[in-house]
Amino acid sequence: MDNEPLRSPHTDDEIRPVWALLPIMVAVSIAFLVIGLALPVLPLHIHQGLGFNTFVVGLVIGSQFGASLISRIWAGRYSDRRGAKRAVIVGLLIAVAAGLFYLVSLGFVRLPIVSVTILLFGRALLGGAESFIITGAVSWGLTLSGPKNSGRVIAWIGMGMFAALAIGAPLGTALYATGGFAGVAVATAFIPLIGIVFVAPRVGVAPQTGRRPGILKVLGAVWMPGFASALSSIGYGAIIAFSSLLSAQRGWDPVWLPFSVFAVCLVAVRLGFGHLPDRLGGAKVALIFALIEAAGLALLWLAPDMMLAVFGAALAGCGYSLVYPGLGAEAVRRAPPQSHGLAMSAYTVFLDLALGLGSPGLGLIAGWAGLGVVFLAAALIVLTSAAVATQLLDRQSTAEDARDVGL
Repeated sequence: MDNEPLRSPHTDDEIRPVWALLPIMVAVSIAFLVIGLALPVLPLHIHQGLGFNTFVVGLVIGSQFGASLISRIWAGRYSDRRGAKRAVIVGLLIAVAAGLFYLVSLGFVRLPIVSVTILLFGRALLGGAESFIITGAVSWGLTLSGPKNSGRVIAWIGMGMFAALAIGAPLGTALYATGGFAGVAVATAFIPLIGIVFVAPRVGVAPQTGRRPGILKVLGAVWMPGFASALSSIGYGAIIAFSSLLSAQRGWDPVWLPFSVFAVCLVAVRLGFGHLPDRLGGAKVALIFALIEAAGLALLWLAPDMMLAVFGAALAGCGYSLVYPGLGAEAVRRAPPQSHGLAMSAYTVFLDLALGLGSPGLGLIAGWAGLGVVFLAAALIVLTSAAVATQLLDRQSTAEDARDVGL
């Protein structure tokens, strides 16, 4: 890794083709396949296999996002200073360690508290891995494609991630059905090694030079789009943590279908419309698509059958697809180019905080009012993100008006 080839950063006038993102997308897809494997079966393993309640399910799922929160800034600084490619490879190595923790937890299934504690640490390692992989990948893509394509870069990198999650859900269910959670654990430890083999020969990018602002200044620049993103991501958290449990409770089969439809629709919309934040403005796109996401979550709450639930999941996926990159484009626009890694880390910290706290919180709601109410609560929270996006639009319009009159 120390002798990786370097490519000089772009200038604003020399934007590299977005097609340069494809190798990075493949690397991200390989990495996030291991996360997708566990999404539909981990709640079942904890709830049905180990006998814990929905709060513990939310706690273990949320530990990944809590660890991402802690490691995110470190990952951003590492990417800016040591190189984005190195950050991706470090993340893949940590993911291998997470799979090994999964395997160790299976040796203590007769001691459920010990087993779930080891599993929680494995999920935490996976959260750290995700920080380095996604932060490094986005920073790598921004350097190759330029700030004018920031919305598309974030959308396409995320598209690779969700494509892997969509594939991973049925694959993880199949592994769980044939080999139990052990099959998922072995795959989690092995698949990141394939990612390392794929990434190692790729050309890296030299870190941007120049004075780098402190974390507080970067947080001050990105906090508002980050806060709106956090609110919208509560819906995503509800889907990944509780859609399979809702399906199992209501007798819908296969249990992974709502999440996979969510992910497939997200990928399809980003593939066809990922350019919209760069063309129309990130805040405007985020406002429109947050309303679509909230409508989908409300349908999941109301769904009397699998068909309507899948339609709701599809709407939620279409909506969330462009909320995150739209608000991400707003965050990148406010950050200097030599701190894109730190800016994206700071922006994503809000997502980690929302999911790290929101998943256990939604678990409490599920235990108190039922699994269906989780999706009503998520829909209402997502609506507040649309309100914040409106504030971003108002501030942007005020700034443009002031600039037009020479203020």
